[in-house]
Amino acid sequence: MGLEGAELVESNELAGCDVAFGNPEADALIGATSLRWVQLESVGFSEYLNLDWDKLGQRLTLTNLAGFFADPVAETALAGLLAMARGIDELLHLQATSTWKGDPVRTRLRSLSGNHVVMVGFGAINQRLATLLAPFNCQITPIRTATPVEKMDRALATADIVVCCVPDTLATRGMFDAARLALLPKHAVFANFGRGSIVNEASLADALNNGQIGGALLDVTEDEPLPTSHPFWKCQNTILTQHSGGGTADELDKKIDVFLSNFTRFRNGEPLVGIVDMKRGY
Repeated sequence: MGLEGAELVESNELAGCDVAFGNPEADALIGATSLRWVQLESVGFSEYLNLDWDKLGQRLTLTNLAGFFADPVAETALAGLLAMARGIDELLHLQATSTWKGDPVRTRLRSLSGNHVVMVGFGAINQRLATLLAPFNCQITPIRTATPVEKMDRALATADIVVCCVPDTLATRGMFDAARLALLPKHAVFANFGRGSIVNEASLADALNNGQIGGALLDVTEDEPLPTSHPFWKCQNTILTQHSGGGTADELDKKIDVFLSNFTRFRNGEPLVGIVDMKRGY
């Protein structure tokens, strides 16, 4: 489908635009009084939460890419969890230094089979990961918004793996602090594919370096790019995937396909797919 009359503009030039595709600066939405719909090229939209949506929402709709990254992120999570369990991360480091230590590494390897996996947030990504883990006969405990905190904490105390896929909201920020990380068994792996803000990074670094938990698989961090001085770079048993977990070679083409599909709906006066809920924050 063509976009007759479409024009590429910078986010500070949105005045006069009816539709935008991308993630414009939040303040630019206020002055763009003719703007009726923005298709974000992300799932997250926390940078827009502080706008006055009681007023702005009367004329403007935001849609995101909810569910878009489920397959690649779940595959990255599975790859990382397998790499940590089977020592691939350590073996690659040994290979880079031409060091042979196969026998001592062998004694530290684990299997994913039968693991208790606590999934904090049970949206599209963790649902897909649960499917990928099915052949390993893992025990999956989903933690949803309505799950009592006490139930989550009891589950964490017996977790082999914790996979977090929750948005950045007031309720989730800092939810994994030192006290909650202390609930995890010593061998547990903490994986975060949601938002870096949900974990106290200093506490997580301490837990990793002190052997309090078994390892971490981190696709997201509070600051991105991660500063060179950040302790995560040197933490023990840690894999940093640098917010690449949702990437594929054809990612942009697929994003454009989503936009074009929604644009057809917009032009025909049909309900848009992926309308965000500013009050819930996801």
